[in-house]
Amino acid sequence: MHRDTTPHRVGPYELRAARSEDAEGARRVMLDTFYREFGYGYVPAWHADVVDIEGTYLADPRHLLLVATLDGAVVGTTGVLSRGPAHPPHPRWLAERYPTGSTAQLVRVYVAAEHRRHGLARAMVRRACAFAAATAGYDCVYLHTNVNVPGAQGFWDSVAKEVFDARTTGEHGPGCGTVHYEIPLHA
Repeated sequence: MHRDTTPHRVGPYELRAARSEDAEGARRVMLDTFYREFGYGYVPAWHADVVDIEGTYLADPRHLLLVATLDGAVVGTTGVLSRGPAHPPHPRWLAERYPTGSTAQLVRVYVAAEHRRHGLARAMVRRACAFAAATAGYDCVYLHTNVNVPGAQGFWDSVAKEVFDARTTGEHGPGCGTVHYEIPLHA
């Protein structure tokens, strides 16, 4: 496995693997998303990686945190973790289909609102998938998203294959818009 540390440009933005000095900026983008976009804030059971960015993403060679920066400030994030969806709250069959260890899960694909519509999320997802494809042991890329966030479903429908729409079963409770996706590793 080779972690590509070469920065890439998307217009005025730089995309690259996060470094220790990016942790606070990445954390800010993530927390802003939880509070402003999702409306529920920080939940310790769901967001432990946000507290320990270095231990979660930088210390594990099978994990990755990408950042998009503008003039040195982090404005976007995308993570790869070596884990599948947890059961519960997700269905058992889904956890079995995407087991921890062989599943590269995309997480924290967030771009600050004022920096959206510049291709940052698409470029970070593409780069995260390339990392997963180059990392031994990954069989697939999995993610889930909250499609109640404006633009989320359209974006993921354009880059991934829907596997399960949890809204159809009500498993996550009323108002929860969780949809699960897969991205082929060698597309």
